[in-house]
Amino acid sequence: MNHNPPLPPASPLSPRPLHHLAHDRRRVLMAAQLRAHGVSAAETNEQCRPGGPWQQLLPGVVLLHPGPPTSEERLHAVLLYAARQSAPAGVPVQPDAEKPYRPTYREAMITGLAALNLHGFSCAPPLLSLEQIDVLVPRLRRLRSTGCARIVRTPDLPAAEQATGVPVAPVPRALADAVAQLTDANVVRRLLTEAVRGGHCEPATVVRELNRAKLLSRPHVVDAVDSLLAEGRAVAEDGLYRMVHEYGLPDPVWNVDLRLPGGPHLGGLDAYWPEQAVAVELDTRAPRQGLRQDDDEVWSEYARKREHLERLGITVVHVTPRKLRDAMEQQAAVVRTALMAAPDRDPAAYVVVLPR
Repeated sequence: MNHNPPLPPASPLSPRPLHHLAHDRRRVLMAAQLRAHGVSAAETNEQCRPGGPWQQLLPGVVLLHPGPPTSEERLHAVLLYAARQSAPAGVPVQPDAEKPYRPTYREAMITGLAALNLHGFSCAPPLLSLEQIDVLVPRLRRLRSTGCARIVRTPDLPAAEQATGVPVAPVPRALADAVAQLTDANVVRRLLTEAVRGGHCEPATVVRELNRAKLLSRPHVVDAVDSLLAEGRAVAEDGLYRMVHEYGLPDPVWNVDLRLPGGPHLGGLDAYWPEQAVAVELDTRAPRQGLRQDDDEVWSEYARKREHLERLGITVVHVTPRKLRDAMEQQAAVVRTALMAAPDRDPAAYVVVLPR
């Protein structure tokens, strides 16, 4: 005879299987994940009643405490809502308490102002001040913006970057998504300027993304882009000055125009060594591609200028801001080689050097 007392009936409605989450810093779960813990939909609804211990942040997304969500909890709630869910819901019924659950988010990433905040932009607003958090998903996903989640669609989802454990869109894409929602020219200008000044990305990359998003028809965005290009040139010029001094190159004459004696204007140069007939030109005009209808003419004129100078025996070293930032030593070696090779070349034509 079995003298063991009968076991009490199991209660599938009890939220006790979630006790291991009490010390997890992110207590946000999908309703489907709660069901995997044995918590029924009815019990979830009961727990989320007004004044109850849980709350529903977004459709199908539950916060396992009654207070206001933290900025981190809002981010993860938005990602849980937007991410493509695996089947089953992804949380084991008996998870290892030593290894708290960390979700993975398929086909979803934070973008816009929230992403810029996570990338470290000082002029981006605090996360808790954002009424909605932008989340980037593939174009064909069947989702709608609701609550604190604003759905942003794209035909080509970029590779996500990680910031504070959250998948975020790359800076150029996040910038474009933020600018799409902004009408304040000063705010747009500050964001674009910080992107370049803070070394987050090159002006060309930003402008390409803005052009792809069809934002360059907006006057306040075009004005901000002009400021962006000016900022990009200032940063590049500073890098060129540092390259010359840090790597011991002889001092050139800076920012000059060249002319043939009594003849036409040959063009402006950022740095020129008259004795060696070596010139450096910064390529900061590339971002303008796509902004003006006369781009082909601008580039044709640029190519003609370079070819003309080289026919006159002047060596032109073409330097981009990215090369100065990422490979300054290599660029200094290219310029030094051109200077050292000057005695082996035919003498250059005489040109008049004027301040620009």
